[in-house]
Amino acid sequence: MKIGSELDKDEKKLMRKLFWRSGPMYISVNPVLMGGSGFAYALMPFINKFYKNKEDRAAALERETQYFSTTIPFASFVMGIAASMEKENAQSPDFDVSSINAIKTGLMGPLAGIGDSLFWGVWRVVCAGIAITLAKQGSFLAPILFLVMFNAINYICRYYGGVLGYSLGSKYISRIYQNGLIEVLTKAASVLGLIMVGAMTVSMVLFKTKINLVMGGKEILDLQNVLDTIFKNLVPVLITLGCFKLLRGKKAGIITILFGIVVISILLSFLGWV
Repeated sequence: MKIGSELDKDEKKLMRKLFWRSGPMYISVNPVLMGGSGFAYALMPFINKFYKNKEDRAAALERETQYFSTTIPFASFVMGIAASMEKENAQSPDFDVSSINAIKTGLMGPLAGIGDSLFWGVWRVVCAGIAITLAKQGSFLAPILFLVMFNAINYICRYYGGVLGYSLGSKYISRIYQNGLIEVLTKAASVLGLIMVGAMTVSMVLFKTKINLVMGGKEILDLQNVLDTIFKNLVPVLITLGCFKLLRGKKAGIITILFGIVVISILLSFLGWV
């Protein structure tokens, strides 16, 4: 069966709008939301279609503006699922709205890993290799071929990924909810999301101290080894939890925290501690 054949005329029109709006997802990227604003922008046609009053639309936009980051060609798949869940929420008064962001968070990490490897690690290299071969022969078609080859797959994945996500969501979300499995699905997605956040913390938050105690010309204490013995990447985890606590308690804004980290990092580096 052809992907999206079960969608009606209005839904196909919405999917085309989703496709065009999904491209500039990171046009307003920032450390707080990453592509969240672009994600909400892509879903606005669905939100305006499904929700009839201003308050429900505002709540949906706030929900879809939460932190989101994944490879753009695969982002539309998550957008399609989120759109179908918003539709179900508009039709079912007892729908668990927290499941929407739980599913988004659970999917963005694995899809980013797969998408970055396929598009940036494999397909881009293949396209560049073919284009470079033509360029060495003096062909003016080299850059054109590279752009066409790379973006053709990108556009196909973006369009049909969104259609597939919406179709699967429309078909299975309501069935899962009726069977009482939505709580299990939400819990599983939340756990997966926490795992991905933990992995991002270890890989993106770096701290290596150079503090060593020397006595009589002999090193008696390597602080970094001691910290690693207690808990691997202990300081990055504490830094992340500290920033989260400041943000959640509204004791400091994201800009204040960023500047604070920069100042402290420069100071520690100047002292030779990191």
